[in-house]
This record gives sequence, structure tokens and C-alpha cells, in this order.
Amino acid sequence: MPAPAPLSATTSVEEPRSIWLELWHKLIHVISPPADAEVLREVVEELIDEPLSESGISPAERILLANIIKLRERRVGDCMVPRAEIAALDVNASVKELVEEMSTNGYSRIPLYRGTLDDVIGMAHVKDVVPFLAQGKPCVIVDILRPVLYVAPSMPASKLLLQMRQTRQHMAVVIDEFGGIDGLVTIEDLVEEIVGEIEDEHDAPAPPPVITRPDGTLLTDGRLMIEAFEHQTGLRLPPLEGEDVDTLGGYVTHLAGRVPHVGETFQGASGLSFEVLEMDQSRVNRLRIRRPAESAATTN
Repeated sequence: MPAPAPLSATTSVEEPRSIWLELWHKLIHVISPPADAEVLREVVEELIDEPLSESGISPAERILLANIIKLRERRVGDCMVPRAEIAALDVNASVKELVEEMSTNGYSRIPLYRGTLDDVIGMAHVKDVVPFLAQGKPCVIVDILRPVLYVAPSMPASKLLLQMRQTRQHMAVVIDEFGGIDGLVTIEDLVEEIVGEIEDEHDAPAPPPVITRPDGTLLTDGRLMIEAFEHQTGLRLPPLEGEDVDTLGGYVTHLAGRVPHVGETFQGASGLSFEVLEMDQSRVNRLRIRRPAESAATTN
């Protein structure tokens, strides 16, 4: 890569240097042997922390750079769609059922399994279905089967993103230590780790994850991460002894010691009470949370 042209002799000493020239000089020190990825990361972090007047990097660019740096710390298990939320279809289903599944969920790709979800053998893409429908030709799902990647939840997300780009396979099945399906990751999930949530014309506006009602109670999504809940509300949930849970729904399920039922209320060590409002089979979908004072008021 050729070096940028040197500054003109007529350039004022006080004139701010180009951000690209500044970055070039810093990178020269980085790539001069030995090349050091950690030093490069420190250079980018310094640029993010510098004021706009000095770095020339806008707030939006800072967010992207910061998210790129964070991506190397993320694992596939942090980005995947959990098993319970996977929309999949048996490979022996009809093309009509496949189209209905895609239409209902608004997905362009659907994983296909043989017998059980733990035996995913590939995926179907809507682009492969449309020509058959347009021409009125008969088609069976196995004719349009495409391969998927199989990865471990501990795999770095950045490594999977690169692998998807190289193999041109945009869906990966996450396999747990016993060989079962743990979750699903698409290239969109990984890109969203950098640019934020990507919504298209078919995405319905999602309700806020935490809603504060006039009476002070909180309505929350059971899938909300505990860390996100604590950050948004300032409340703290004491960790469950011997248990490692990530979501509010999982927290309540462990408080109950079983699959809870709609209408049941459970008290946590923090004094918060959790009322189950909605269930999706064995998963807690919606909760009402009361603080200690509010819980006492409802029982009096």
C-alpha cells in the first residue's frame, strides 16, 4: 500500500492533520515488524476516545468501531437464536407447508431436519422455491436442500462471520456438547452485533422490553436478559446459588423449581415478586414485577 503524499511545505504547522494521515502514521508503527493485533486495537480505541475535533470520527462511526472491537469478545452462543425460538420444518413436509412457514414467520431461510430438530440436515431458501411456483412445476423440498454450517457455541462470532463470507453459507446450526441443537445463527444476527438491529418492511414494531405502569409495577419480556433488565431499571437480582441463568424467564423458572403456570407469583431474595402473565409452552413469555413495597400493598 503506497504511503500518502507528504504534507506540502506551504501547509501551516497549526493546521489539523488529516485523520487518514494520522491513522496511517500510527499504523506504520503497528505494522512495522513485528505486527501486533493488540497494538492495532489500542490505536483504534484511542481514536474512539479522542474528541471529534481531533479524531475526525463522527459519533455513528465511533459506535461502529466500538462494536467491531467488541465483536472479537463475543461468542456464537451470545448471538444465536435459542432452540425454543427456532422456526424449522421436517424435510418430508410439502412445499406448500414450507411456503406457509416462511410466510408466517417472515423468514427467507428455514432450517430443515429429519425426524427431530436435533438432526438438522440443511435449509431451504425462498429464492429456490419461487421459480417452481412461478412456473407451476412440481417440487419436493429435498430438491432445493442447501447445506448449513455446524458450529460450537464457544466459537468466536468474528470467526463465524468470516467463515460465512468465505463459504457463502449464511446460516449456522449451533451444536451443544452432546450433539443436540442449542440454537441458530444467521449472518444477519452477526452483522446486527456491529450495526445494531436491522428491521425490514415485514418486522412489526417490538414492544419495549420493560414497561413501567402507573402503579409502579413493571411489565417485562421473559426473554429479556437479566443484565439488560438490571441496567434499564437499576434493580439487582441476586444470583441463584448453583444456577447459571441469563433471562428473566429462566430466573423465575428456577425460583419455581418447575415449569410455572400463568397467574402464579414467586418471591425472589431481592424482595421482588414475579407474576407470570403469559407462557409459551414451557417458556415464560411475559412477567409482572413488583417491588417490595408494592408486593406488600397487594397482599394487604
